[in-house]
Amino acid sequence: MKNQKINVKGTDIIILKENNKDDFISLTDMARFKNAETTGLVISHWLSTRYTVEFMGLWEQINNLDFNVTEFSNIKNESGSNGFVLSAKQWIEKTNAIGIISKAGRHGGGTFAHKDIAFEFGSWISPQFKYYLIREFQRLKEDENDRLKLDWNLQ
Repeated sequence: MKNQKINVKGTDIIILKENNKDDFISLTDMARFKNAETTGLVISHWLSTRYTVEFMGLWEQINNLDFNVTEFSNIKNESGSNGFVLSAKQWIEKTNAIGIISKAGRHGGGTFAHKDIAFEFGSWISPQFKYYLIREFQRLKEDENDRLKLDWNLQ
């Protein structure tokens, strides 16, 4: 299945289907809504907050059997302090995280997060942005389900 796109408040956002089941939403595209020039810094700033680190750790502990809890504890203890900065790549490498994907490349590259995590990021951007993100995502899923029903009926 190829990548899909939704449009939230005038910003195109790519959605990847990983392992043919989980939807991963582009944080890079979402960050463009907040600041088009420094998307990496926007994501890193969000990842560096204590609340985000705690949320990400909880998500990984529930969904990832190989999550490095010891390294997570070290990161959590540092989070929120002055000068603490955490990139998506660092989070993935240190904790063996699966909820965030960092892809290199100009086309199709960027930082993607499982929909649960992406909705949290949307909240951080703004409550209004999160609301429209969820609505557009739901619309996309409803359209997808309608197409699947039609394909099944045709067979």
